Amino acid sequence: MDFKNFQKEYLDVVLVPSGLLIMLIYHLFLLYKYLKHPLSTAMGYENKDKKTWVGKILQGQDSATAVTVISNNTTATIYLATISLTLCSLIGAWMAKSTNNFFPREIIYGNTSPSIISIKYICLLTCFLLAFSCFVQSARHLVHSNYLLSTPGATSKADVRKAKRAVERGSEFWSLGLRALYFALNFLLWFFGPVPMFVSSVTTVVMLSCHDFKRSDNNQKWPASAVAVNESALLIS
Repeated sequence: MDFKNFQKEYLDVVLVPSGLLIMLIYHLFLLYKYLKHPLSTAMGYENKDKKTWVGKILQGQDSATAVTVISNNTTATIYLATISLTLCSLIGAWMAKSTNNFFPREIIYGNTSPSIISIKYICLLTCFLLAFSCFVQSARHLVHSNYLLSTPGATSKADVRKAKRAVERGSEFWSLGLRALYFALNFLLWFFGPVPMFVSSVTTVVMLSCHDFKRSDNNQKWPASAVAVNESALLIS
């Protein structure tokens, strides 16, 4: 086997795990920052704003506005869940019919064996199933928060804490569903070859790093314990 054929045959073995490793390390680092220093991440900062919004809504007894906002978020979540489930059905039907790549093999620089094609389908299907599951859980928590926010007289600290937790859980599962779609995009580009998949992984990490982390706020380095103290003070007030 010459070097050229060796490169083409084993390029998937090198570039695909490398791209996935880059994505995995980035998201593990993001998870660490979110758990230890939530205000240094965009998701933690947005959750803080949502918790403040829940507290103000319950203090003002403006349940109509809360129901409208939560309903809009629930609709968007159900829409993405429906799309994910539809794509899962299409991929499953395609896998049942054939294991051949639907792109011409001439344009793919990489392994085009039936086993690799099957692995691509399975990885893509898994990502869409995970996205569907996360969006369903997000909708469940948002619907629950809708009940909590529209309950008359729910102004005690325990009620506010439950409503905040439900909204936060819905937001977290929403973010997880989006991350699963990002991984699905990389696996989709893998059908064009390992090189586009690796480039997509690096590009995705660079673009997400510009969005996921906050650098201009003075509160960005507050640890999670400090955030909890601030929330307790807000409940008391």
